[in-house]
Amino acid sequence: MSLFGKLFGSGGKGDKAPNPQEAIQKLRETEDMLSKKQDFLEKKIEAELLTAKKNGTKNKRAALQALKRKKRYEKQLLQIDGTLSTIEYQREALENANTNTEVLKNMGFAAKAMKNAHQNMDIDKVDDLMQDITEQQELAQEISDAISKPVGFGEEFDEDELLAELEELEQEELDNNLLEISGPENMPLPNVPIAPVPSQPAKSRKEEDEDEMEELKAWAV
Repeated sequence: MSLFGKLFGSGGKGDKAPNPQEAIQKLRETEDMLSKKQDFLEKKIEAELLTAKKNGTKNKRAALQALKRKKRYEKQLLQIDGTLSTIEYQREALENANTNTEVLKNMGFAAKAMKNAHQNMDIDKVDDLMQDITEQQELAQEISDAISKPVGFGEEFDEDELLAELEELEQEELDNNLLEISGPENMPLPNVPIAPVPSQPAKSRKEEDEDEMEELKAWAV
């Protein structure tokens, strides 16, 4: 069986087409096989080159045969290099195709799920629902505003009268504070003593002269 027959089967009408994973796996196996073949040929080329060098002067015929075999091995090696490049390109293309297939499959699955989720939805019903929600929110706000307003339960007072009464109380308190600071108006004054205050007797002229002399003596000493 040929190489392509091993990879893709005999190609009969009854054969089932391989899936991408199987084909990729077979291509990788072929790459491994050809890589091993490359290693084998490279070793054979080195061996034939050594044989040609060894018999170059001793056995010319053997050296020529070794060089011919070396040329054949090199030709096979070039063919394998080209085949490996082709297989590598084919494997990468198949891997990309397989990836794209999986991506499209998942996208289709997601699209079906989204369609299934939206099949019972009507845009008109959605608009009506949003309008109802808005109306209910406005109603709830009105109720909150009404509840938060203070309620007097029928007791209404004139604010001007309350302010006037408050001013009277403040003025009265201010007057009381002023009275406490100034004291009572009719507080009695202290009594003036009736008995005469004794006065000191005046010194005579002689006594004043004697005092001055005493001061001079004290200063001179």
